[in-house]
Amino acid sequence: MNVNQFHDGETLRQQRNLTAPQKRTNAYTKEGVVVNNFIKDGKNSVNMDEMYDTLVISDNVKMPSYLNENISSKEKSLIPISGVAVGVMGAVGLLTAFIRKNAGVNMEIERKHLEKLPSTTRNVAINQETHQAIYRMIRNPTRKTILAGSGVLALTSMAFMGKTFFDGFKEVWVKKKEADIQKNLQENLIDIETRSFSGKIQIIRSMLSQRAKEFEKYVSGSNNIKTFAGISFGEGKFSKDKKDGSLKYFLLGAGTVASIIGLGFWSMKNLNAGKKYLDQSIKNKKNIINEIIKTSKDSSKDADKMTLKTLFNEIDASKEYIQDSLQKLNWKHEEIEDFTKEVFKATAKVNEAMGGDGSDKTTFYSHVDDYRAHLFNYLLNTDNKQFKQLFFGITGLTAISYGGKLAGEAIKEVQVKKINAETEINLQNRLVSTELRNFKSKKDAAIQPLVEEFYRQAANGKPKEELKVMADNILFEIKNGPPFVYS
Repeated sequence: MNVNQFHDGETLRQQRNLTAPQKRTNAYTKEGVVVNNFIKDGKNSVNMDEMYDTLVISDNVKMPSYLNENISSKEKSLIPISGVAVGVMGAVGLLTAFIRKNAGVNMEIERKHLEKLPSTTRNVAINQETHQAIYRMIRNPTRKTILAGSGVLALTSMAFMGKTFFDGFKEVWVKKKEADIQKNLQENLIDIETRSFSGKIQIIRSMLSQRAKEFEKYVSGSNNIKTFAGISFGEGKFSKDKKDGSLKYFLLGAGTVASIIGLGFWSMKNLNAGKKYLDQSIKNKKNIINEIIKTSKDSSKDADKMTLKTLFNEIDASKEYIQDSLQKLNWKHEEIEDFTKEVFKATAKVNEAMGGDGSDKTTFYSHVDDYRAHLFNYLLNTDNKQFKQLFFGITGLTAISYGGKLAGEAIKEVQVKKINAETEINLQNRLVSTELRNFKSKKDAAIQPLVEEFYRQAANGKPKEELKVMADNILFEIKNGPPFVYS
């Protein structure tokens, strides 16, 4: 029968911690076939009674009740594909319906002469210093812009090559340290694997000694035949009784509910306090509005209009409140209406210096946050020594920061690998006893039915010669049967 060599706990540990070449070598070493072969003494005919004793075959053993259990699921592999296809087409249909609806909304806005969304200028941001330098060289190819742009491009190349070198140096150093850590891990695992291996061998030897002494009573001169009842097989289960956690869960639930209620009251208190502050702020701003109206009754200065517009927006004033307040000013009715519409206008015109003139055309602007920008400024203005100092200061800080970041990451990776290796060693060391109990439990599960059959046959008066054959084969099964110990 073919044996899966990866079911063994010791092998699983090795496969988890070995390198790829070691895993292949370990797997090739343990590949093979275990054959149950009993060599006879050359007889030409087979004695079925002897065969029963040799293989310790019981008279009537039923197959497991779950042997023919067949749990199957319906084929659903095509349903997700169909669902995705239908869902995508449904999304496309909804999108086209939205476009159709929007076209109708635009027609209705034009028919009713309502306000449409404003046009937007396409602003192209040049935020990288290399792009900005090339833009300057193309836009204004003077001696200074070409010199400054070339300097920026040269610094970019130097920075890239330096970064590549130090990144590679970090990876090589971390890899060397990782190799040392792996070597130390493997050497520490030797003792753990030796304990596991020797423990399994010791379990087999102990089982052989125990069963041999038991069987000796039946195959020797003693006629004191014991029945199977009351005989204990195995060491018992290694499990801990679970404590009743009802009280703990009740307290946890009560604490959670109390916390939710308390936080709810606290949140409501904060909202009420915030509402009080908001009401006081609105009251103060209304007083400011009244003061502006009193001091500018006979005036309609743009500054006052801008201030009033801001204040009305901040207090979320209603149309009636705005118009009632403006009635006190010496403004025409049309002017009040226009001002009210301006307050309630949903969009505002962007500043031309930032967003262009509002037409659907392309504009350019630059917002650079890059250490190379200071080199560009210095090369454009070499007479200004402060640009030089600024460039060297910020560039030096950037280089030191990146070098420190690399060193910190390298040390962190190595320390994490070291701690992980120590944790793995501690874990595997603690798992040795668990693995041995697991091995012992499986060994008992394999041997116990054979021992039960032996005692049953002994109780039924089977001859000692035949009992000896059965005992020999049970001991053989203890030594060489599953679970197997790989050396």
